[in-house]
Amino acid sequence: MGTSDDRPKYEFVDMDSSGEGAVRTAFTNQVAYCEANGAPITARIVAAILAVVEGERSNALIERIRGWHGAPLADALPLRVAGGIHSLHLSGDAPELMPIYRGIPAADTDIVEQVIFGHEAQLLPWLDGPPQTNEAGRSSNFIAAMLWLASEGLPARFECLELGSSAGINLMLDRYGYDLGGVEVGPANPVMTFKPEWKGNPPPDEAIEIVSAKGCDVAPVDLTDPAQALRLKAYIWPEHTVRFERIEAAIRAASDKKPDILKMNAAAFVEAELAKPQAEGTTRVLMHSIVWQYVPKDQQQRIVAAMEKAGARASADTPLAWVSVEADRTVHRHVLKVRYWPGGDEEVQLGWSHAHGADIEWLGA
Repeated sequence: MGTSDDRPKYEFVDMDSSGEGAVRTAFTNQVAYCEANGAPITARIVAAILAVVEGERSNALIERIRGWHGAPLADALPLRVAGGIHSLHLSGDAPELMPIYRGIPAADTDIVEQVIFGHEAQLLPWLDGPPQTNEAGRSSNFIAAMLWLASEGLPARFECLELGSSAGINLMLDRYGYDLGGVEVGPANPVMTFKPEWKGNPPPDEAIEIVSAKGCDVAPVDLTDPAQALRLKAYIWPEHTVRFERIEAAIRAASDKKPDILKMNAAAFVEAELAKPQAEGTTRVLMHSIVWQYVPKDQQQRIVAAMEKAGARASADTPLAWVSVEADRTVHRHVLKVRYWPGGDEEVQLGWSHAHGADIEWLGA
């Protein structure tokens, strides 16, 4: 299933590219990506950071960016720095950023340069790990995929396993309500409700149940800790005000009952969970969103091998599925894909999705 004819195409960028020119490519690609996803303020910040990096001044932060040892796009280097700068704005420590975050025309490069050189010690730690882009709106994709899996004849009771759960916001997907192209799913009194702009046919109208949801992260975030919650908010693009409302709702939900998150790497988690007995009449589903690029290559290989091995022993009563929502940088959208075993182990693209669940273009039958 291909892209829509009117979807703009961008130059292909190898997510794993490194070396000369890779830092500039990562920042310019991130600017275009932000602009394509309704985030002009974040695009301004990222563009200004690049201008400072390519300028004449230097400090430890700038030198780490210039000499980045990994793949800057796969490592989300631009968003690491942008998250740190946003945190200074949210905490009130850098009032000079106010015009940019209010969307007012300003001397962006001069302002960001002042912040980078005035808050070097506060910003340096933000380079040490990838962004925690936990967004509840992505749950709509997972639910739509489960509706489709149920329509394919898989048991409609789902045991969910999530990679890169961060704060576990998507692990609470059974507490949310959904209106997906007119198909309504969820409890009578949901914590919050999602109604993404829907394009295409509605998903299948099936009765589904989430029987369990467990996730992993190498650095889990505790939503009930105000300091950790503030860090998570710093990665929210400021243009998307509804996302701040969602995270506050998620904080309240986590305060009532914390999501089940293990501190583990992705491969070890998948191998351990797939080795456990599976109840008959349930579909075990591995799911992840905007995570795969952060998983080391050796762990990716282990996960694929573990899934295919488990898929080979899956049965009609105990099937296995794999649902992913990951970036396609050639169109600056996200691809919703599904595999399942037995019988349908070829990957199927079910749709295109906005980065934060604002809209879904459904391609599934």
